[in-house]
Amino acid sequence: MLRNLSGGESRAISFQTIWGAGDLTSFETQSGAFIDYTTALTINSVWACVSLISDTISALPVDTYIRKDGIAFPYRPRPTWVARPDAMINSSSFWQQCMISLLLDGNAFVRIFRDPITGQILSMMVLNPMKVAVSRKANGTKRFTYQGEDGKELSSDDMLHITGSILMPGDIRGKSTIDTLKENLGLSMSLEGFAARFFGQGTTQNGVIEYPGALTAEQAENLSKSFDRQHKGYRRAHKTGILSGGATFKPTMVANDQAQMLDSRRLAVEDVARMFRVPSFMIGLNERGSQSYGSNEQNAISFVTHTLRPWLSKLEDAFSALLPDLAYLAFNTDDLLRGDYATRIEGYAKMLQNGVMSTNEVRRKENMRPINGGDVIRVPLANVDINAASLTEDETKVAMAQKLIGLGFVPEDVLKSLGLNPIAHTGLPTVQLQNPTTVPAGSYETGE
Repeated sequence: MLRNLSGGESRAISFQTIWGAGDLTSFETQSGAFIDYTTALTINSVWACVSLISDTISALPVDTYIRKDGIAFPYRPRPTWVARPDAMINSSSFWQQCMISLLLDGNAFVRIFRDPITGQILSMMVLNPMKVAVSRKANGTKRFTYQGEDGKELSSDDMLHITGSILMPGDIRGKSTIDTLKENLGLSMSLEGFAARFFGQGTTQNGVIEYPGALTAEQAENLSKSFDRQHKGYRRAHKTGILSGGATFKPTMVANDQAQMLDSRRLAVEDVARMFRVPSFMIGLNERGSQSYGSNEQNAISFVTHTLRPWLSKLEDAFSALLPDLAYLAFNTDDLLRGDYATRIEGYAKMLQNGVMSTNEVRRKENMRPINGGDVIRVPLANVDINAASLTEDETKVAMAQKLIGLGFVPEDVLKSLGLNPIAHTGLPTVQLQNPTTVPAGSYETGE
């Protein structure tokens, strides 16, 4: 059934499998570049941002949980589709397809295949968003039509619709990042094309050859072709040119340093990074001021918080709606926030000393086997077994009782006020004044 519904097509993950060639309309920008979802991916910085976000999210562990009394417990039995949403491809490829669709089109449409008898989810498939039409019925629910299913109307039970970062009020589809910011992308593409032509033509400036006499059309063409053969192309970039007969070469192109080409290309990369909320240093732009935090740990926290977390929330909210009993789906970002080894050890030490974690809990975090007695929680300060924590409190009370009795307070009242049980006394002087071994037998009972 799944093979027939998918049309028997190859399911290898790639950008081309999500948007087929010829299905898209190119938008010409003011810079003269044509931008669509396919051409946008030819821009190095766009590819880097989309790959970074989609690959990182697709590699995160995902599981189902249910919250009881404010504590999250694993939800079991876990539905089979959580481990492998699409039966035809692996889990990481499925989440990667969802993210590519969201990042470029602003929408992700996930077709849900259910068992016709039980209604349980058998598999899912991320669809080409350009082939899905979505509208609202009179009752406010969504209805979908997909070109691959002969215009069959699908409901929200058959389709999961996830919108991107921008959903305008009153709209039903999310705004496409590529379409909305095509002018920025067109400028970036034009700069890359200019640089490629510049170096491909031998890094020599364009210009005109002025000849003092009159030339026929054939002579002018021969002169131009002869000059290009000698100097055009990067392999001929540094050859010495000779013009005879009074001919002179006058450049008509602004020099690259004057046009600030390098700065413009750097700013174009920063624009794309800002477009996808990706720190520029994470896509290879290691310039001064581009890294705003001092440690790898803080950089990771910033990336997870400001770049990944909004996308993860959208995925979690959408797929949690497919779970019963108030269960929810969540991605685990702990591995991204592990920090360096010394920082982790220092954190574990504080958690152990403050009685927050046990030794075995720390060992599990580091993928180590548990040890005997490692589940005991240690309390602060004294660092003793938690079952013996009252010993520290009693010791403090005894010290207070000694001071109060030494000041002349009635011993019975002192013990009562501190919650200590009364203890019989021999009536003999303190052992600091008399050795207890010299006390006659029976004195402890009689007090004599």
